[in-house]
Parts: sequence; C-alpha cells; structure tokens
Amino acid sequence: MSGKNRFFILVGLLLLPIFALAATDTAALDLTQSGYGILALALFVIAYLLVISEEFLHLRKSKPVVIAAGMIWMVVALAYAAQGMPHAAEQAFRANLLEYAELMLFLLAAMTYINTLQERRVFLALRSWLVARDFSLRTIFWLTGILAFFISSIADNLTTALLMCAVITAVAGSNRSFLVVACINLVVAANAGGAFTPFGDITSLMVWQKGKVHFFEFFALLLPAFVNWFIPALCMSFVVPKTRPRVTQEKIAVLPGGYVVMALFIFTIAMTVAIHQFLHLPPVLGMMTGLGLLKVYGYFLRRTELASPREEMQMPVALEIEKGTLGKYYKPRHRPFDIFLSIKRAEWDTLLFFYGVVLCVGGLGALGYLTYASTALYGSLGSTWANITIGLLSAVVDNIPVMYAVLNMNQEMSLNQWLLVTLTTGVGGSLLSIGSAAGVALMGQARGVYTFFAHLRWTWAIALGYAASIAVHLWLNGV
Repeated sequence: MSGKNRFFILVGLLLLPIFALAATDTAALDLTQSGYGILALALFVIAYLLVISEEFLHLRKSKPVVIAAGMIWMVVALAYAAQGMPHAAEQAFRANLLEYAELMLFLLAAMTYINTLQERRVFLALRSWLVARDFSLRTIFWLTGILAFFISSIADNLTTALLMCAVITAVAGSNRSFLVVACINLVVAANAGGAFTPFGDITSLMVWQKGKVHFFEFFALLLPAFVNWFIPALCMSFVVPKTRPRVTQEKIAVLPGGYVVMALFIFTIAMTVAIHQFLHLPPVLGMMTGLGLLKVYGYFLRRTELASPREEMQMPVALEIEKGTLGKYYKPRHRPFDIFLSIKRAEWDTLLFFYGVVLCVGGLGALGYLTYASTALYGSLGSTWANITIGLLSAVVDNIPVMYAVLNMNQEMSLNQWLLVTLTTGVGGSLLSIGSAAGVALMGQARGVYTFFAHLRWTWAIALGYAASIAVHLWLNGV
C-alpha cells in the first residue's frame, strides 16, 4: 500500500468514534483490503461529508450518520458471513450498542439537570448579576473566562460558552474588538475547563467510563488545563480596554426550587463517583438514580405550582439554546413545572449523532481498520508525539470521534499518557473556531463579529497555551 493511501486511511479512521468489540476472534479479522471494507469506509466518508456540510445544507448532522450506521453494519454482516462467521456481527454490534447506551443515558441525565437549572433561571440570575455590576471591560474579560473555566468542569462547554457570551454581548455594545477577544477567551476557557473532570467533556467522560483514568486522577490536569487558558487570555488581555460599559438594571431572581435542583445535581455527581469508586458499578447507575431523585422533587414542585395563581405562572423561565442563539422560553399559564420538558429539551440531535458515529466506526473497527491505525500512528510516532498530534487533529475533526478511536486501539499506555491524550483532545479544538461545539455556537451567537478568521488571528496565542499545557503536564506528571 502506498504512503499516500496509508495517510488517507489513517485520517479517515481518526474521524471515527470506535467502541471496543466483544472479546472474540472477530477482532483479529483484517478486511481492510476487501471490497466490504472499502465499501464501508466509503459509506462513512460520504456521511461525514454531509455532517461537515450541515451549515450549508441545513441537514441535521444525526441524519446521515444514523443511516450510514445501518448500512455499514449490513456490510459487516455480509463480510463475516463470507468468512463463515454468520453470528459474529451480531455479537460485535451488541457490544457497541451496550457501551453507547451507557454513555447516552449518562449524558441524558446530565442534560436534564442542566436544562432544569436553566428552566429555574439559575443561569439567567447569574448573568443578570454579572451584567448589573460596575465592572470594567477588562475585569469582565477575566471574570467570564474564569467562570467559564470552572463552570464547564461540571456543565458542558456549549452551555457554558453561551451563558457567558450572553454576558459579554450585553456589556460590549458596539465594541466589536472586545467582543471578538472575549468570545475567543470563552471558547478556550470552556474547552480547557472540561478537560480536568469526567463531567466536563464527553471525551474525559469516555476515558473515565473505560477505566483508563480514575476520577480523582483527572485533577492532575487542573494546572495544565489552567495554563492552556491563561496564556492566550493573558496575550489577548492587552488589547482589552479598561473602560466601563453602561450598567443595566436587569434583575432576575432564581425561581423556587432552583437551589434545591443545584444541590441535587451536586449530590448526584458525588453519588455517581462513590458508586463507581467503591462499588465498582458503571457511572450511569449513579446518574440515572440522581435523575430519579430530580423527577420525584419535580413532582412536589409541580404540585406547588399547580396551587399557585395562574397569573404567576406565565413568565420567562429559561434560556432556550437552539441554533446557536439564546432566547426566552415562556411557559403557558396552564403548564406548571414538568420534568419531561427538561428531558425533551435535551440535545437529541447530538445524542443521535453520537449513536450514528459510534456504530459507524464500530463497524469499521470490526473490519480491522482500528488495528491498522494503531500501528501506523503509535508505532511510528510513539505515545507522546502521537497524543500531541491527535490533539491537533481535534481542531479540525470533532474530538469525540478522535477519542473513541484512541480508546479502542487497545494501545498500552501509562496513566500519564492517558492524561495527556485527554488533555490534548479536550483543548485542541480551541485552535480553530470550528474545532469545538463552543466555537461553532458562538460564531452563530456573535454572527459577523466572531468569525473563523477573527479567531485565526489569535491562533498563535492559543497554540502557545496548547504547547505550554503539554509541557506543564509532562513536567508535573511525567511521561
């Protein structure tokens, strides 16, 4: 096989999230050179090209990959049948589906909590508090960055970035230069903050669920992740003026039950960690139990609101995050609190996209592509440089598929190497505005101001932070 073909196959594989197959002899099959393997790879590439073109085609990203998943597994079944193994494809498929189900339910519970906190106006109250303070633009720049860094360690980076962006757009006014650097600051901070806890990013969650890194071991990435944000923030802060924006008198209070929901979320996280650490049960059990507690509390909250005067129930109660914009969601007079509205508002397109790419690449892994990618990447570069390269790749390709590919290469790596790849895939997307969900969302929210090329002008500073965070990790934690 030529070097050029090797390159394209390797890049194609790193686009794919691959779940581990069942421990059967099917994992040893190498059908990458067969017609079945080439057809399956072509199906995925076509689907992923449609995903990349979502902004232009307005076709939701989950649609092509869900179809491709079904077609690829049909190809896998035919390929295994031709090898005299008619039932092996079913075993491999079920193994992929089980791991997806665990992650999907975990994310659904977390999304429901975040949506309920939005519905109770917890995030709106935080935003109004920040906007109403007499802070200078430079103070707001640093404060929103720090908050984004720490909030994203629990909430997802998309929600965090949109929340903080609402603050900076409210105070920026016509100051376009401030808005650009403040948006970049939020993207970098939100991505960096998600790297040092399992709850901050899907990639770190996957590493935790796979057992590669234990919960408290993630905190070794706190300082490297902080450096990743701080260095570009320091570089950009010199162009932020010290002027004070006009203070608004917007005052929003948290709705009844908001702080209880926050406490339940914290308890759920603690319970999930304890169940996994001490009982050795999957984290999804703790999150779903916590979701049950939230539903029970929602029952009492609903009864309270049913007894309230109807006039009090028509009020803006949440931030609706849709198509990269923030707007107010109004609850009808006859609709008291309903936990199933929070479940309904989960990012279902993302969850279904997750299903599609997981099964697409699970099929490609069953055809032997993953073994080849592991040899080509880690065998030629070594663990450290391979993990750094993977982080750079996540600036172009979504970090979820990249991390799935790494997790299922069955590569023997030390704890510090697993921490390194967790760090690089988590923060590598900050190098380009299209490299993370936070960047894409803010391009929509600050349309025409925060753009791909506006972000690109500060990529050098973000790259400094990327390199410095790796150096700090290697210095503190070793190879």
